[in-house]
Amino acid sequence: MKGTFHRHTDLRLTELAGEGVVLHLGERRYFTVNETGLTILNALAEPRTFDELVAAVLDEFEVTPEMARETTNAFLQQCIDANVVSLAAA
Repeated sequence: MKGTFHRHTDLRLTELAGEGVVLHLGERRYFTVNETGLTILNALAEPRTFDELVAAVLDEFEVTPEMARETTNAFLQQCIDANVVSLAAA
């Protein structure tokens, strides 16, 4: 994925027992994310590229680079679909 990922400005994130509770104020929805999702959303406190987000996952978890890329890609796609994260073209 090319470009820069941005966390939605209406998003609020709280950590509870290794998971994240995400509140989307604009959409009036909330959901939970696992530790990997929490790591990615925390990294998105500032805009990041896909490779920077993969690096954040690799820094936090003992996984292969391939697994980190697949997991990050899948999570970001779900976040884009839910209007939690946006992708700005490079």
